[in-house]
Amino acid sequence: MSQPIPSVPQALVIGGGPAGLMAAEALRAAGVEVDLCDAMASVGRKFLLAGKGGLNLTHSEDFAPFVGRFGERAARIEPLLRAFDGPALRAWAEGLGVSTFVGTSGRVFPTDMKAAPLLRAWLARLRAAGVRFHMRTRWLGWSEDGALRLQGADGVEQRVRPGVTVLALGGASWPQLGSDGAWAPLLQAQASLDIAPLRAANCGFDIGPTAAHADAPGWSPVFAQRFAGQPVKPVALHFTGRGSAPRSFERQGEFVITAGGIEGSLIYAASALLREEIAEQGEALIELDLLPGRSAEKVAAEVAHPRGSRSLSSHLKSRLGIEGLKAGLLNELLSREEMLDPACLAARLKRLPLRLRAARPVAEAISTAGGLRFEDLDEGLMVKRRPGLFCAGEMLDWEAPTGGYLLTASMASGRVAGAAAAAWLAAQG
Repeated sequence: MSQPIPSVPQALVIGGGPAGLMAAEALRAAGVEVDLCDAMASVGRKFLLAGKGGLNLTHSEDFAPFVGRFGERAARIEPLLRAFDGPALRAWAEGLGVSTFVGTSGRVFPTDMKAAPLLRAWLARLRAAGVRFHMRTRWLGWSEDGALRLQGADGVEQRVRPGVTVLALGGASWPQLGSDGAWAPLLQAQASLDIAPLRAANCGFDIGPTAAHADAPGWSPVFAQRFAGQPVKPVALHFTGRGSAPRSFERQGEFVITAGGIEGSLIYAASALLREEIAEQGEALIELDLLPGRSAEKVAAEVAHPRGSRSLSSHLKSRLGIEGLKAGLLNELLSREEMLDPACLAARLKRLPLRLRAARPVAEAISTAGGLRFEDLDEGLMVKRRPGLFCAGEMLDWEAPTGGYLLTASMASGRVAGAAAAAWLAAQG
């Protein structure tokens, strides 16, 4: 390690993502000396990646529906958001000199759409406040006598005994950026904590066999080569689960064809439901409305309109604007008999079935479901069995759709954990 961590630091934050940085800020604001370590060469790597296409900081949605986005964990996330919600995050960014705006979708972005300027300003403020950073420093768990084990880039191990520790180690998505889930077995084995399995969230899916490629799962080679990477829009997705738990989803948007399946914002929004359906049923059946702006009756009338000597593809293009990728989907997913039956074809244009067989690996997902269960934590996110150990961010057992919800809740949890850690430390004298 380039700069040794004190053997008895007041506060040690492990993890340099948004949750860890926010915990360090809250601790330092309370007057606590803070050392922050991260296994990577620099902090905020996933934060920077998230901002490559425009950093979605939060969402302008009202508080109640915002909290509802966290599903079964809404009751545990709500008090965190009351401490630091979307408007508070925007005010915080303004305090760093980064103005924000609300996009047409309700999502909130920095005016320049970039993550790097915000991160630079944040790190400058933390360093000016006295936070000490230790890069390429990996947490290895605890020694037998209870000391924290840290290993620097040189392979030398250091053992420290912090007054208080905040773990903000992320999930298991994008492991090349530092969030590899290696903390889970450490907490299970050394702290006897209950870790919900880490699963892909906001992820793409592989499809099953199609009419054009019935002998194996996935798109036919011709379709994949021609259309992989292209968006399907506009389209509406309908899903009703077959399992014991009620699962349903209906929304208009867009998604992208991949080499073996589908991904994109509309798919991410339904991914938690689809993932659970596949786990229970072995597959998930979705239906695509390729013409969401037209009624079923209008579509049926246009398909049934006499086409004379024109080919079916020319007929669908002229009457309904179905061509290119959408025409390819019809040929990929329907049999010849279905294509030539006007009533069946019209019905399928409004409800085109597509079977999903598996979620993409967690390492490819935008975020992670599962993690340290809230039942093992108190209201300040301190581990009940290990007083003085706090946890925050995506390593906790919650998930949310994209749209600013993930980042807001991660930062809110860091703020709460840091403030609670400072209060606990003060209470110890």
